Amino acid sequence: MHIQQLQLKNYRNYESLDMTFDHAINVIIGENAQGKTNLMEAIYLLAFTKSHRTPREKELVKWEEEYAKIEGRVTKRNQSFPLEIVISAKGKKAKLNRMEQKKLSDYIGAFNVVMFAPEDLTLVKGAPQIRRRFMDMELGQIQPRYIYHLGQFQKILKQRNHVLKQLQRQSTQDRTMLYVLTDQLIEHAATLLERRFVFLTLLRKWASPIHYGISRQLETLHIAYDPTIDVSEEANKGKIADIYNRKFSEIEDKEIDRGTTLIGPHRDDLLFYVNDKNVQIYGSQGQQRTTALAVKLAEIELIYNEVGEYPILLLDDVLSELDDYRQSHLLETIQGKVQTFVSTTSVDGIQHETLNQAAIFRVRDGKVES
Repeated sequence: MHIQQLQLKNYRNYESLDMTFDHAINVIIGENAQGKTNLMEAIYLLAFTKSHRTPREKELVKWEEEYAKIEGRVTKRNQSFPLEIVISAKGKKAKLNRMEQKKLSDYIGAFNVVMFAPEDLTLVKGAPQIRRRFMDMELGQIQPRYIYHLGQFQKILKQRNHVLKQLQRQSTQDRTMLYVLTDQLIEHAATLLERRFVFLTLLRKWASPIHYGISRQLETLHIAYDPTIDVSEEANKGKIADIYNRKFSEIEDKEIDRGTTLIGPHRDDLLFYVNDKNVQIYGSQGQQRTTALAVKLAEIELIYNEVGEYPILLLDDVLSELDDYRQSHLLETIQGKVQTFVSTTSVDGIQHETLNQAAIFRVRDGKVES
């Protein structure tokens, strides 16, 4: 899988841009605030229909312009097809092969991308929502239907929290709507949890041996799921739904007192153990970075095994954050099999034959020279 061409119109600081890429390594060099990360973001957005940097889509439209457009031509399974995202005050439109897609689940997964940026180094030690987002984005790529269940869950969760707030304030005493919404929430929550368990099994399969290699065979990695209910990873959807039912009944009064939903996939977490110690709490910065790198490299292999082709890899200003050994391990792992985009302020100090063969692009003030 690779992206051949990218066209931007009124996107961030780009008035107009038309680029073609090398099938192997593309290095984008530029000082900060010149537009190199905007290029990476545009490729990411073409895959996921949303930015990894901001939820406010109006920020993506160039100042004083009415719309932004991102177009790309992608090759997957030896077929070439166009993708298009248009963002305006009227909303967002996504086209796959020139056909507008009404559902995100019909679009996401057509183009697979793995992003590794400095903020991903906080995957291990950062807040739980970072790890939940990681699971949701990767699951959405390999199982687009997951996006539908996630969207429904988030919509019902918002409604349920509103009802809990009303009961908390005693503006209503009737709990009928709470029970209806709880039943609907459980349906989607059980599906999300079941699929996350399957994803975790696949992630472990690839991350553990990769981590063992990066750590020079000195450390073993184990990834555990930390749910808000007492449930086995082997449980099927029906069993998970039964456990949610019982738990929601037990904590009903407590949720009303708090005015919010206290259990569910929106409060779950991932735990990382290196040599049986929680690396989030007890790990050194080096161990935390090795774990994050192993997980990102595992994503690449996981997608390849589920989809049948390697995803595009975006390395956004991350090489300078890794020491020489981790840099080399990363670049050697991807060499020759993954179309890769590297953004950096300079390639000085990054000594690797992979970059010597790369296509070089220089970015300055929203203009790109190859």
